[in-house]
Amino acid sequence: MCLHRVVPVLFVCLGLSACGLTESASTAATVAAAQAKQAEQAKQQEAQIRAQLDAANAQAEQRLKAADEAAK
Repeated sequence: MCLHRVVPVLFVCLGLSACGLTESASTAATVAAAQAKQAEQAKQQEAQIRAQLDAANAQAEQRLKAADEAAK
């Protein structure tokens, strides 16, 4: 086969494989960004739940104190 025909085919193959690598890297970056966003949302949700639990505990404590004083 003539070298003039093989070289352009090789360049096309290399170019297409590079596109695939770029797409894979782009997809990986997108997935990483989505996971980072999920992690941040999970931290925010955890903080909200902790605040709700603290409020519920404080309310229960107040009720116990009120019940103790009413029993005296």
